[in-house]
Amino acid sequence: MDPVVALRQIAYYKDRAREDTRRVMAYRKAADVVEALDEGRRQELGRTNGWQSLAGVGPKTAAVIAQALAGREPDVLVQLRGAAKDLGGGPVRAALRGDLHLHSNWSDGVAPIAEMMAAARALGHEYCALTDHSPRLTVANGLSAERLREQLDVIDGLREQFAPMRILTGIEVDILDDGSLDQEPELLERLDIVVASVHSKLKMESAAMTRRMVRAVSGGQADILGHCTGRLVEGNRGTRPESAFDAEQVFTACREYGTAVEINSRPERRDPPTRLLRMALEIGCEFSIDTDAHAPGQLDFLGYGAQRALDNGVPVARIINTWPVDKLLTWTDS
Repeated sequence: MDPVVALRQIAYYKDRAREDTRRVMAYRKAADVVEALDEGRRQELGRTNGWQSLAGVGPKTAAVIAQALAGREPDVLVQLRGAAKDLGGGPVRAALRGDLHLHSNWSDGVAPIAEMMAAARALGHEYCALTDHSPRLTVANGLSAERLREQLDVIDGLREQFAPMRILTGIEVDILDDGSLDQEPELLERLDIVVASVHSKLKMESAAMTRRMVRAVSGGQADILGHCTGRLVEGNRGTRPESAFDAEQVFTACREYGTAVEINSRPERRDPPTRLLRMALEIGCEFSIDTDAHAPGQLDFLGYGAQRALDNGVPVARIINTWPVDKLLTWTDS
């Protein structure tokens, strides 16, 4: 077994199991180190079992490399694959054709675009949107207009490699304090998918937050309202309460202006809360079930969001990422 493949698969299953990101990175870094070696150096290290002489390779990753090169599936990979459970969603998960919210190492993700897209293709996605952060979110290395244009060129260069899966261009754009969107309007028009999310001043007074969100979803450029309450219910970042806003007004604007409400699949978010998910359903909104993945293994989190949609009776026909890509892009273009 190729040790690079083995190391990346271990990282995938550890991400999927929600293990500590820093520990998972050890496997991803070791994969990068081995991948950069020429064949002669690989053979030399294989003969001497000198893998730990490489910076970035420790005892655990060296054992994986040695087992893979010996022609066996590494023990850690066997254990992780065997422990991987179905994350739920049943028929809703089966109907999903792609993911419309995920991040690469261009912003605050841990993996390159190509690795994220390879994981999406392996999951059977027909399409996948890359939505790295916008510039205001400096803590997440948000993309300036110049960097986003560079990213669009990179995506163009990857399209043939991942065909027939379609890579969609996108952004998770910050909703600024006044409800405007944190990127050049002309550049937003070029993108296939615009996810608009609040990341700052989450404790803003309810009336002001309502105005802010209504303006964002009614301006004609937001396709999806991301993790609408901003809450955190578990995880290593701690918990965070919901933002206060008039959900009926916001969801009515989403319905009237064609902005889907995101069912964010991250277990620490579970956003929107059930009562708001049901309100959006009753108001007549459309939905997008997305992973908000920051690592390849998190792309399988779709099951979590699909299960919430299933539990609350969200019709598949109202979930935009169950649609064929041409229908989806006609809808976003309109």
